[in-house]
Amino acid sequence: MKIGKVIGNVVSTQKVNSLEGVKLLLIQPLDENLREVGSPLVACDTVQAGPGDIVFFEGGREAALALPNWFNPSDCTIMGIVDQVNLKQDEGKP
Repeated sequence: MKIGKVIGNVVSTQKVNSLEGVKLLLIQPLDENLREVGSPLVACDTVQAGPGDIVFFEGGREAALALPNWFNPSDCTIMGIVDQVNLKQDEGKP
């Protein structure tokens, strides 16, 4: 699983039947220190996330399995909203 930040909504006027009713969000992937990495991705939302939320998501075939209809073309699905992140600081640094 990976973490990311929701940065916007995606509006699609046409979808395949297996994605009908599924909200699409734009997410920015983050590294373990919550810094932006890579390009933004379009993700299916299964948890009612919103702009500004830190989420965890999955890609590949596992992303499709998180939706009610397993036979869909999703390659990125949000699976949860992060409540809190605790970053361990290096010893000797404030």
